[in-house]
Amino acid sequence: MKKQSPDTLTEKFVLDSDLVKIAAAQHHNPFCVLGRHPKHNKIHVRLYLPYAESVKFAHSNVTIPRIEGSDFFEYLAKKGELPPHYAISWVDKSGHQHETYDPYDFGVQLPEFDLHLFGEGKHWHIYQKLGAHLHTVDGIDGVLFAVWAPNAGRVSVVGDFNRWDGRCHPMRSLGGGGIWELFIPNLNAGAFYKFELLNRASGEVIVKTDPYGQQFEYRPKTAAVVVDNQKYAWRDDAWLKQRTQYDWLHQPMSIYEVHLGSWRRDAEGIFLNYRDIALQLVDYVKQLGFTHIELLPITEHPLDDSWGYQTIGYFAPTSRFGTPDDFRYFIDYCHQHEIGVILDWVPAHFPKDNFALARFDGSALYEHEDPRKGEHRDWGTLIYNYGRNEVRNFLLSSALFWLEEYHLDGLRVDAVASMLYLDYSREANDWVPNCYGGNENLEAIDFFRELNTITHQQHPGTVIMAEESTSWPQVTRPTWAGGLGFSMKWNMGWMHDVLAYMQQDPIHRQYHHNQLTFGMLYAFTENFTLPFSHDEVVHGKGSMLNKMRGDEWQRFANLRLLYTFMYAYPGKKLLFMGNEIGQGTEWNANKTLDWYILNYPLHSGVQALIRDLNHLYKNESALNRHDFEQQGFEWIDCNDVQQSVLCFQRKHGQTHIIVVLNFTPVVRENYHIGVPQKGVYREIFNSDSHYYAGTNTGNGDVQTTNEPWMNQSYSLNLTLPPLGAIILKI
Repeated sequence: MKKQSPDTLTEKFVLDSDLVKIAAAQHHNPFCVLGRHPKHNKIHVRLYLPYAESVKFAHSNVTIPRIEGSDFFEYLAKKGELPPHYAISWVDKSGHQHETYDPYDFGVQLPEFDLHLFGEGKHWHIYQKLGAHLHTVDGIDGVLFAVWAPNAGRVSVVGDFNRWDGRCHPMRSLGGGGIWELFIPNLNAGAFYKFELLNRASGEVIVKTDPYGQQFEYRPKTAAVVVDNQKYAWRDDAWLKQRTQYDWLHQPMSIYEVHLGSWRRDAEGIFLNYRDIALQLVDYVKQLGFTHIELLPITEHPLDDSWGYQTIGYFAPTSRFGTPDDFRYFIDYCHQHEIGVILDWVPAHFPKDNFALARFDGSALYEHEDPRKGEHRDWGTLIYNYGRNEVRNFLLSSALFWLEEYHLDGLRVDAVASMLYLDYSREANDWVPNCYGGNENLEAIDFFRELNTITHQQHPGTVIMAEESTSWPQVTRPTWAGGLGFSMKWNMGWMHDVLAYMQQDPIHRQYHHNQLTFGMLYAFTENFTLPFSHDEVVHGKGSMLNKMRGDEWQRFANLRLLYTFMYAYPGKKLLFMGNEIGQGTEWNANKTLDWYILNYPLHSGVQALIRDLNHLYKNESALNRHDFEQQGFEWIDCNDVQQSVLCFQRKHGQTHIIVVLNFTPVVRENYHIGVPQKGVYREIFNSDSHYYAGTNTGNGDVQTTNEPWMNQSYSLNLTLPPLGAIILKI
């Protein structure tokens, strides 16, 4: 056998092995085969174009010959014959002509520094690198694709630009960090794409949508869309500037929680666009006096019935309501009208859909391999591996993405309790203790502390709220003091106690009085938000109105009384849409609210009450200045069990607001209470006013007497309306 030279052996290896792998879409490094390569004093160009009939260099019209019996094309160019980046022109089998630069003629685009930071879990803006981004190399425009898939044997970009064929655009592996990249020139915004991955262990080919995709097709389709994020011209500079100085601890915050798909729709029942929603929703919220809107998750999700909580697009507003720029308009419009926007954000779990994050590269990449740590049995979803740097980085960068790229004013973090406890909703043998033998998820704790530290440092004035339903200590205390660092926590204990009380027949309420007062024992241990949220009006729980006891009038009076109690009680406020109009039916995410009921006085009365409570809460500093501090609250009498009456004061400086609540349907005349200041007290609010469809029982101006009472220096004689609350100010 004739001895072969090293060059001949290399060429034979390429022909006999690498080309076969390229054609079979099994090569982990196509750049060593395709593109331009020096060969002696010449340049060897090799292309793989499975749909081409003929190929030429666009700059010279020189034909590039086909390797016989294959879809490879090769050309040996003289030194200096090719431009810095060569374009090719090719005709497909249908006779259509195409022209593009060769993707395999470009060097590595992602800097090593970015890869290093991501591997350490410290790249807060990794969303600017991974995914699909408009990119320019040496004056040539295109799209740079990058994805993390360390256990894949091969990754390709597939899309509407290459017939969804994984052979056409295999990606370059950037080494041990597991990131793959490919710059595809001449590709524009609007292209649909996914990633096709080869499972290195099993040989299975899987197609996944982009974890970092910033727009997706309209459901039920699941491809990601290349976007141009540089077009929108923001007009909320004034809002952002004042937000950095915003003392949210001592400012009123009344939140209207909204599910965009069922708040309103058009006449045909079709979803409104983000822009149309902005115009209608801001006008409504401003009239009612809310300070913030909180959106149920609008992060892209495949299933309407999940309400957004089965998220697959952590960097993409759902296409149900329009484009990313449409959503930017929504936020911008809210800010221009002095309404803050908070997004419900879900880092606790993700769905098992085959096209998304689950076993992304054929392995348990984002989740734990062990289902005792990696799966929520109740929800049928997977749990993130918070101890893996790249996964933690994915979530942290998502949080910053929404605050930075969409100017959001905060995040409400869903299901925090499920993340804190390893045994959350699990049987005794179905969880794995931490390294100390406990049930605390140490990795999730570290994640929360990092999340809150970074977001507050990077975007001062924004808030991160925890939906946390247990007695975990110091949820809203600083990380340097051992806390988790959240801005606020939903007060689930107060909400459950108060609703349980309101569902009692008034004649029995005297036996449950502690459910109204117990919350004050811990009211200032955290920064609490008082939530009557979407979770309380679904799954057979009944609407807020139908939780109330009694006949129709009593149910509405009870509801007005409950809302007045909430607005007078320390803590920020949250109402889910429909609660403010006394909707009688449970919330149904598949249809709009029952707006027609506002034609009835009892319902329009509830809406008017919420409007006036919001404005009262915002305008009276005593009701909002010390929502989180003991100095702003004092019981006058919490012991009138037999008559089911509560009396307390809210304070700021020399301002005292007196609140008296009667939880029975009995009018109480000459009800004697103590007050701290001498003079004439004016009734500034009455939940039983005829403006709210009440009986109009109450008080005008009331002069104090000099009789000390209830440890106060003076006293008042009042008329308490049935199932009503009055608020007085001197």
